[in-house]
Amino acid sequence: MAFTISDKPWEDLRVILNSGNIENLTKFLESLTPSDTALSISRLAPAEQSRLLSMLDPSFAADVIEDVPDSQAAEIIEEMPPEQAAAIVDEMQSDRQADLLSELETEDMEAILKKMTPSDAEEARTLLSYPADSAGGIMISEFLAYRDDLFITDVLEDLQEKREIYMDYHVQYLYIVDREGKLSGVLKMRDLLFTPKSTSLDRVMIEKPLYVKTDDSLEDLRAFFKEHKLFGAPVIDHDNRLVGVVLPSAVEEATQKQTVSQFLSFSGIIGGEEFRSMPLINRTGRRLSWLSINIVLNIIAASVIALYQDTLVAVITLAIFLPMISDMCGCSGNQAVAVSMRELTLGLVKPREIIRVLGKEISLGVVNGAALGLLLGGVALLWKGNPYLGLVVGGALMANTIVSVSLGGVLPLLLKSIKLDPAMVASPILTTITDMCGFFFVLSFATLIISKLG
Repeated sequence: MAFTISDKPWEDLRVILNSGNIENLTKFLESLTPSDTALSISRLAPAEQSRLLSMLDPSFAADVIEDVPDSQAAEIIEEMPPEQAAAIVDEMQSDRQADLLSELETEDMEAILKKMTPSDAEEARTLLSYPADSAGGIMISEFLAYRDDLFITDVLEDLQEKREIYMDYHVQYLYIVDREGKLSGVLKMRDLLFTPKSTSLDRVMIEKPLYVKTDDSLEDLRAFFKEHKLFGAPVIDHDNRLVGVVLPSAVEEATQKQTVSQFLSFSGIIGGEEFRSMPLINRTGRRLSWLSINIVLNIIAASVIALYQDTLVAVITLAIFLPMISDMCGCSGNQAVAVSMRELTLGLVKPREIIRVLGKEISLGVVNGAALGLLLGGVALLWKGNPYLGLVVGGALMANTIVSVSLGGVLPLLLKSIKLDPAMVASPILTTITDMCGFFFVLSFATLIISKLG
């Protein structure tokens, strides 16, 4: 049966789902593009999403859920009985299993792991034990490894006997290990096919192969694959045992996720991705967690104005310049944050290099602050004809620019050194401090020469 896909495929999916025809349901989903699959499933009600996956063969259900973002897939899986969820998760590749399980609540994750096959559950727990942005966290455990005392004929026989299992593996290399599972070498497929069958693996393997370690960061991995154009890299643990393989595509995907996470954090979305198909309570929680903190921070910044309310009343013109100075310095500080975040990502600066970064930003802050201060001070002078007003707002903007770029430059380094996420924490701290300092500089300078401003 051929299907004509409408511009609202989720409505077609709902009709077929309600008909209960599993064959038609499978064929319809096969006819959808990955983006249409994600769109259609996201428009179904939670009960319909769970029923959809429970009707499908677990292997096909695993393929379908691959097209759905991790956070949405986790919500669907959480609504299913652990036995059905485990059957689907069992069919996924190891790295995808870890990604999905890490999105679940601990209680739901443990319930599913207990229902999975013991070997898959053990592999998933191992992957989950590594940081998500490390080689251990993104590696796959489906790889082919053989002991170095075996022969070519042993490998060929094993590949033939288990070909149905290995068909889903991403096989570009065969890895050779010793009796303790430590990486000894790599065997190219060409050498496997064209070497006499009686040859032992230790004679034909490439010795001292390139590898990465489980705790290597995404920055380390990007640099590795940039230098070495490999289809994959073996991953070893602290005991030099081969535990997985990292693919360049996995590094790229993890980098994109990291970028999205940082963007969401900068935008005030905390707790993971938000989609409008999510329950209202989840969406409000992701936004309010930041907005409620922001209220407190703004109250702290505004308290500086309360201390100088007499000055502000006497020279009401200052109220016009306060938000301008706050906004300009916030922009300057965020530029410095962005540069530090980028350099940290590329490995061009280390968290301990605070003095170096501070020196670079202070010099830039002096130049930019002087330029911006002269510009805003000139505007104040032309508007009110009072050089002292220009001196106050121009001097305050210059001083606060130096503070904002200095703080913006070093804050990500400080946060990184104490294991906090700079993307989530740097912006609110920077905004609060630059607002406070901006208000303080303007109002304190004005207080010193208030008689000249009248």
